[in-house]
Amino acid sequence: MWVLGLAIRTEKKVFAGALMGSALYGGMTVGAASAVGWATDHVVLPSLSAHHVGAATLAAGGLLIVGVAVAKVIGIFGRRLLAGVLQFRMQARYRHLVTAAYLRLPLAWHQQRPTGRLLSNANSDVEMAFMPIAPMPMSLGVGVMLIIGIVDMLLTNSVLALIGILLLPAIIVTNTIYVRFSGPRFARAQELRAHVAEVAHESFDGALVVKTLGRETTETERFADRARALRDANISAGRARSLFNPILEALPNLGVLAVLLFGTREVASGAAQPGDVVNVAYLITLLAFPIQSFGWVLGDLPRAVVGYERVAAVLAAEDRTEYGTEPGKRDGSPAELVFDHVDFAYPGAETAPVLRSLTASIAPGRTVALVGATGAGKSTIAALLSRLSDPTGGAILLDGVELAEYAKGEVSDAVALVPQQTFIFGDTVRANVALGDDVGDDQVWAALRTAQAEKFVKALPQGLDTVIGERGTTLSGGQRQRLALARALVRRPRLLVLDDCTSAVDPSVEAAILDGLREQGDDPEAAAATVVVIAYRKATVALADEVLFLQNGSIAARGTHDELLERSEGYRELITAYARAAEEAAAEEADAAEDEQMKEVVA
Repeated sequence: MWVLGLAIRTEKKVFAGALMGSALYGGMTVGAASAVGWATDHVVLPSLSAHHVGAATLAAGGLLIVGVAVAKVIGIFGRRLLAGVLQFRMQARYRHLVTAAYLRLPLAWHQQRPTGRLLSNANSDVEMAFMPIAPMPMSLGVGVMLIIGIVDMLLTNSVLALIGILLLPAIIVTNTIYVRFSGPRFARAQELRAHVAEVAHESFDGALVVKTLGRETTETERFADRARALRDANISAGRARSLFNPILEALPNLGVLAVLLFGTREVASGAAQPGDVVNVAYLITLLAFPIQSFGWVLGDLPRAVVGYERVAAVLAAEDRTEYGTEPGKRDGSPAELVFDHVDFAYPGAETAPVLRSLTASIAPGRTVALVGATGAGKSTIAALLSRLSDPTGGAILLDGVELAEYAKGEVSDAVALVPQQTFIFGDTVRANVALGDDVGDDQVWAALRTAQAEKFVKALPQGLDTVIGERGTTLSGGQRQRLALARALVRRPRLLVLDDCTSAVDPSVEAAILDGLREQGDDPEAAAATVVVIAYRKATVALADEVLFLQNGSIAARGTHDELLERSEGYRELITAYARAAEEAAAEEADAAEDEQMKEVVA
């Protein structure tokens, strides 16, 4: 009920309007029973006995019934329209709040939760949380009908009214049992909806893996298992409804039969008029409706509670990232970077830290390559530099100020990360580069030019206005990477972190990109930057001003590529292994191409 109270407090005027419409509907519904009773005594019976009814009486009866019907229609329209507005406004409001919470919460929070569950929170959970709001004004408003109806029955005939009044507890008890019986079933169905969404999202998002490894049957069966569980839960809830709905429908009919049975005796004895019997019988059928409408609200409450609890868990999640008050530099100069005995361990793996007392300094405007074996901590450093995570020990300083001391938004303004996994939105090239920022086409083209993406973008059908498929499926891997790089460059970062983001780019193109970044350092109008590049290819590493070689979570050696080849055996072995793997991959591709050519010749 707290969820319903929240909606009432949030949209007071809309709820009040819906309640007034419902009250008008309830009052006029009872009025219809009185109108039918009056017409029975003053129009129908006189016409049957005297075969004549005065024109004025007939007109009055007709106007009475039509007037009540028109007022009832106005009440229905107002109730349904405003109740729908109330429901959809609350759903839109909380979808916005959930989305805002997603954007506020740190990446670590998202990594611990399936994307399908997050989608379910923002969609079906919000929808279910406020589902009872639509019938709520009607349920409360028809309470007016219940009160007026009982008073009307008592004034009409107290003996017949007693039958109707005794019928109400039976309906209430039946409805209460129904809610308790069906509630857990509806709640279970709502939980399973989220499970189905989780599996569906994983299967669709991993379509490439599923198809290339031939796992279609396995994934289909996994989804089918969850879908069958949801089907069974819905059927179980439907059985509960199908069991109790006929009972709730039958009870008013039994009451009408009882009224007709005792009513005929009352009419025969002269204690009641035929119109009284008709009025009370009609009221009994009407009074069952408001009680059932309360049941509709109560029946949806279990699902609403489950949905709101899941939504509330998102809204209550805390962003544990602490921010300071330091402003960042606005002069566009390259950033100075210092690692001061940095330690880092992932939650739950504190005994196996990724970084151990890592200490280094990077001068402004330098291009530094981070090289190390898999698991050496290179991508972790990239995440720390963009403050997606914080060190568990030590500090990272940007321009002499610890990252945690900067005000919110300052680090993201100064640091741009281009990750390994490139994400492209299903939008235009311009929108993917600008991402809603107020940048002109000249700036977009300049960023594309530096990222070596200008040529292929100009070749697209509509240039900057070309709509790229979802996740950039219409582009090659190298094109997606260059577009992501341009997205970072257009913001003119002072520190640019490249996490192996040019792996799908030709070495010559990669060299042109890094050369372009250096040349920008000489242009006061361009976005000069200190560059930290995580690289594996020998050609990429050789382009850096300096190389930091990581081993066991710390810097084992630093210097130029040639210097490290001479004095660091671990670095030499790693680079040689990378080069050998690249040569073998190239040889395999060449052999495959040669085999294809031979097949064509033979054919």
